[in-house]
Amino acid sequence: MSNEVLVLAYAGCSTCKNALKWLQTQGIPARVRPIVDEPPTVAELERWITRSGVSVRKWLNTSGLSYRALGKARVDAASDAELREWLAADGKLVKRPVLVDGEKVLVGFKPEAWAEHFGSRG
Repeated sequence: MSNEVLVLAYAGCSTCKNALKWLQTQGIPARVRPIVDEPPTVAELERWITRSGVSVRKWLNTSGLSYRALGKARVDAASDAELREWLAADGKLVKRPVLVDGEKVLVGFKPEAWAEHFGSRG
């Protein structure tokens, strides 16, 4: 496959490591963008959330320290625009990895979903 995918990942994240290893074993070239150093911008999030087919709330890393620092009540009360701002400001708040492949965006690593996507990438 000639087109490399973009993967926003965190070096200390075991799920990200597993996803990158999976891509490598599938022979899929990837450009890795460190999500903590270069989180998605608000403009990217506006495009990517739509392309992912899931709500902005599904983009939250609910098991991380950043989420816990905000608190569930505050997150629940936030608008989608506020959530996009928070995600853009703190890469650790983003569920990861984020895979961007043209018009398709996958959030989190589910091998079966990735296999389905790349099977149809053709």
